[in-house]
Amino acid sequence: MNAAMKAPQLSRFETGRFGEVSYAENDLIEFPWGMPGFAAAHRFLALTLADQPNFVWLQSVDDPQVALPCSDPWQIFPEYDPKLPGYATSTLELHGPEDFTVLCVVVVSPDAQEMTMNLMAPVVINLKTRRGRQIMLENSRYSVREPIPRKTAAAPAP
Repeated sequence: MNAAMKAPQLSRFETGRFGEVSYAENDLIEFPWGMPGFAAAHRFLALTLADQPNFVWLQSVDDPQVALPCSDPWQIFPEYDPKLPGYATSTLELHGPEDFTVLCVVVVSPDAQEMTMNLMAPVVINLKTRRGRQIMLENSRYSVREPIPRKTAAAPAP
């Protein structure tokens, strides 16, 4: 077997929410500026769960107790139109829309009666460099706790 065909070296760690997780170094997303409220957490994994297909969990590797539920804001708010400030595009080296993805943190109340999404400060991830940053939108009309509308159950067929 030559070096190009070697399987990636996997690391493992125990998370507070998901149990043991394995990952390769190139799975990591670096947040050089940390995440607001979690300044010591700089390395995250994007985890998806089969039973939560609309969510991406940003699991900190630096603090196994930190896992942030996120989602594609356009799934819920199709009119969402964030204007990224210049520092975001320069620090994350964003040159075009193909360079990045945008996620927004979701907050679920303890009884799951209320869910909100932080549209004011999306998480922007450069897909090429795997560097991310939570960006506070300047002069934005968006809220940090935008209520996520509940879908009403379909009426039974007559």
